[in-house]
Amino acid sequence: MIECEGKVVHRTILKLNVQKIVLLLADILLINSAVYIALLFRFDGKIPVQYINVFLHSTLWLTGINVTIYYFCRLYSSLWKYASVEELFQVFVATFAGVAASLTFGLLLGLMLPRTVYAISWMLTFLFIGSTRLSYRVMRRLKNMSFIGTDRRKRVMVIGAGFTGSMVIKEMKSHYEGISIPVVMVDDNYDKHRSHVHGVPVKGDRTKIKELAEKYRVDEIIIAIPSATKKEMKEILEICKLTKCKLKTLPTINELINGEVDITQVRDVNIEDLLGRDPVVLNMDEICGYLKDEVVLVTGGGGSIGSELCRQIARFNPKKLLIFDIYENNAYDLQNELRYIYKDALDMEVLIGSVQDRARLEHIFDTYHPGVVFHAAAHKHVPLMEANPTEAIKNNVFGTLNTAECADKYSVKKFVLISTDKAVNPTNIMGATKRVAEMIVQNMSRHSNTEFVAVRFGNVLGSNGSVIPLFKKQIAQGGPVTITHPDITRFFMTIPEASQLVLQAGAIAKGGEIFILDMGQPVKIMDLATDLIRLSGLEPGTDIEVKVTGLRPGEKLYEELLMAEEGLTATKHEKIFVGKPIHIDHKTLVHEINALKALVFGSGEDIGEYIERIVPTYSKVG
Repeated sequence: MIECEGKVVHRTILKLNVQKIVLLLADILLINSAVYIALLFRFDGKIPVQYINVFLHSTLWLTGINVTIYYFCRLYSSLWKYASVEELFQVFVATFAGVAASLTFGLLLGLMLPRTVYAISWMLTFLFIGSTRLSYRVMRRLKNMSFIGTDRRKRVMVIGAGFTGSMVIKEMKSHYEGISIPVVMVDDNYDKHRSHVHGVPVKGDRTKIKELAEKYRVDEIIIAIPSATKKEMKEILEICKLTKCKLKTLPTINELINGEVDITQVRDVNIEDLLGRDPVVLNMDEICGYLKDEVVLVTGGGGSIGSELCRQIARFNPKKLLIFDIYENNAYDLQNELRYIYKDALDMEVLIGSVQDRARLEHIFDTYHPGVVFHAAAHKHVPLMEANPTEAIKNNVFGTLNTAECADKYSVKKFVLISTDKAVNPTNIMGATKRVAEMIVQNMSRHSNTEFVAVRFGNVLGSNGSVIPLFKKQIAQGGPVTITHPDITRFFMTIPEASQLVLQAGAIAKGGEIFILDMGQPVKIMDLATDLIRLSGLEPGTDIEVKVTGLRPGEKLYEELLMAEEGLTATKHEKIFVGKPIHIDHKTLVHEINALKALVFGSGEDIGEYIERIVPTYSKVG
């Protein structure tokens, strides 16, 4: 294997050396041809004998001077198959310097030609040398044109005819001509219409996208407007969805470094882009105030929300970050990720164990004395928990109880429970257990110096087991994409957005609140499925079947973020609200939970009925 690789390297070096020798020989011929042709121009084809002699005597040093200057100007090391204006300027400087040096040496050696000859020869040399270099690019372009008739290249529309769009076009033409070909551009600036960017026509604004996609037989659309707001991006994508094109976009302006654009930065459009949600604005001082120099424990720290919480917390310089999870693989991956980013700047410990193990929790709290706890450990899959109700209760109810009681016992300053919209008027065991968890922390807040709060939100895009990864997998397999009901809706939020708002809610918490995050408008799952299919450049119902399978046990048609009796109060953060605390009788709750424990760890019968006693709003369906 090593021997084969050595031969490949040797052949490559040999090929490059041959190319340099050919360029060198061509330059020697062109330099002298330019001087001779300049003499012919100067003397109308009848060169005096004295200047013929000067030319012959000066040929050797004239050639040596120019070739040496060309070498130091890197005319023999550039990749001329990617030649552009920068390389042409390189030739301009080299040839001018070469003629200037030739004139200087001619004066010193007394072998002068007429000054006009030097001027004409420089122009000719620049033309000849530049042509040989750019011919690499021309030959490559002609070679790639052979693909047009075979439809092997993707035909691309670029939205945005500004600097970024221009760079995308240039990159495609320089490096990806055999793969993609830009055929048309779109821009909302009317002044750019009827113009061309690197030879690609700008044919209209966003209202023309569908029409132009059909006219130019576009396969792929690249949105090159990194300065676009989330709302603007959503509006453009809504139009692009009407085409059958694969959709791609560039990162936002904040993600682009120094405004530099690389075609490799182009990514597939995500369903998050279609939500059109504005970035979360955080009060950094408030968050720093309770996280900086604090020992922070995240239970379920390897999960989707837990791991993102850890990433966000790490930014605020905690004294120590404790990642607690029962599943070691995710926790290990997160540990490696954070170590790579923060090196020794982050004091971090990964702890393996379950929140159901009270002894393990006691040991962790006694050893590290965390000041802030984010409790994200939970079983969350609705159908699985319907089939395994005792495990849902053990983890979501008693795991929460164990962690909360340890927080109280070891004087934790702040305890934040990650809850869910499924806890509102629950119709399944998972939602009911999360509502009990909320009741536990609300009850604890009345009898503890620890500030106990819960943060309630809906589904997070891309989390483990969520509908988005499932749909993507089904699309990749050729379908069908399965949904449980054509009218089912859900609230959605991105993982970073949810995690950032959890941190912000923790900062403004006083104890006993249930915070409700602004989830925007509910999204129809049918629309989500068809959008994902279209984002893949396919047509729902034609290329990919959408199949309705029926509601699963315990599944609602729609979710709620608030119970009727809770009310809703605004906070100083526009995306965070607080529900009015509901009175919970302490003795009754303790009695019911103790009885539930005996039932769960005993026969396990009639669990559903008993849960309904604790959570009166629980109403099992399916």
